Amino acid sequence: MFVTPAYGQEAASDDQGATGPEILIGTEVPHEAVAEGLFPPFNPESYASQIVWLAITFGLFYLFLKRVAMPRLAGIVETRSDKISGDLDMAARMQEEADAAVAAYEQELAQARAGAMSIGQKARDEAEAEAETARQKIEAELDAKLAQSEAHIASIKSNAMKDVGAIAESTASAIIEQLVGKADKVSVAAAVKSVAG
Repeated sequence: MFVTPAYGQEAASDDQGATGPEILIGTEVPHEAVAEGLFPPFNPESYASQIVWLAITFGLFYLFLKRVAMPRLAGIVETRSDKISGDLDMAARMQEEADAAVAAYEQELAQARAGAMSIGQKARDEAEAEAETARQKIEAELDAKLAQSEAHIASIKSNAMKDVGAIAESTASAIIEQLVGKADKVSVAAAVKSVAG
């Protein structure tokens, strides 16, 4: 086994000042590569081992992705997809409930308006009926008072007419007595009645 100093490293000096090659265990570099100054990964003699290690590393990385990383990513994506679809379903359900609530509110509002109009119409009809009843009652009372007043006026008039006849007779008698001297009460009464009649 040939051990050479690592590529690009100087030889270490010992305590006496002598220089010698630095021994790195497990590092073997072909003498020709060191002599030619090639970087070991670019050395054509190490291509086969590099390709083997590349295939092994890629295979392990692929298995890690396939068995660990991708299932976790798929689970995360599926969880998020389920959450999004659940949220969309809940939003649609809440929208339907809101639409149903708005429809029920509008229906109740229409019923309340119809009920208010019905109550208002009923109140107007009742008020009109009460007003009509009160008007008829007042008119009846006024008619009764009017009839009573007319009867009272007629009685006052008849009493006044009776008194007017007596007053007319006495006045006529007084005038005749002043003019003629003596008046006949029967003739005067007949004359007053004929004129008043």
